[in-house]
Amino acid sequence: MANISAKTVKELREKTDAGMMDCKKALVEADGDMEKAIDILRKSGIAKAAKKSGRTVKDGKILAAHNANVGVMIEALCETDFVAKNEKFTDYITSVANNALSLTTDGDIADEVNEKEKDNLTEMIARIGENMQIRRAMRWESKGTCASYLHMGGRIGVMIDVEGADDKDALSDICMHIAAFKPQFIVPEDIPAEVIAKEKEIAAAQMEGKPAEIIDKIVSGKINKWYKEVCLMHQPWVRDDKQSVAEANSGVKIKRFIRWEIGEEI
Repeated sequence: MANISAKTVKELREKTDAGMMDCKKALVEADGDMEKAIDILRKSGIAKAAKKSGRTVKDGKILAAHNANVGVMIEALCETDFVAKNEKFTDYITSVANNALSLTTDGDIADEVNEKEKDNLTEMIARIGENMQIRRAMRWESKGTCASYLHMGGRIGVMIDVEGADDKDALSDICMHIAAFKPQFIVPEDIPAEVIAKEKEIAAAQMEGKPAEIIDKIVSGKINKWYKEVCLMHQPWVRDDKQSVAEANSGVKIKRFIRWEIGEEI
């Protein structure tokens, strides 16, 4: 077997844009022959995929999977809307989400999924002809129920972990509400003290020149109004805005939620 030097591996990488390990494997298989190694990479699709790996991904799809009390949500990016709607792309991301159900981590699983899917993703990039990326992946194991909702063909995705409810339609409504109203917290107690302090400071600054007791009263009113904007349980219910989410869903305890949108800053 030929002795494969780091210089030779680097040269193959520069010619193909493939990863260092893939280049070394190809050279070993080709017994050090550069042209054969290039052919090996091309046949496997690795070289083709690597050349696309630096291209911008601005479209994509969010998909979810559930099994008993476990929920998974995956955000996968691609270059164009055409591929985002492609059946092969959708089937692949669906399989990624379903496979992730068997993991044991509760929480962010993006690194695990990317490591596990590295070769499969390279193959998909080569087959479809666009750069792709698994950007976010979350897995929750609930003591109650996990539910999800996808909006605009998977451009927006919501997943919730709740206790006290298992009715699919009711849970879907809560997810739909989150998709529409974009809450940042569940209840005011979840808001960091420094965030509340900042809001109070801003509200008070708008009342400059008024007596202190009036300022306190107005600031309190503004903060309560702000809670209705940013706290899920205080928001007007999507099905009946005369009720809050808490009033419309009595007995339901929302433990956590995520709302993802394709392309948003994270």
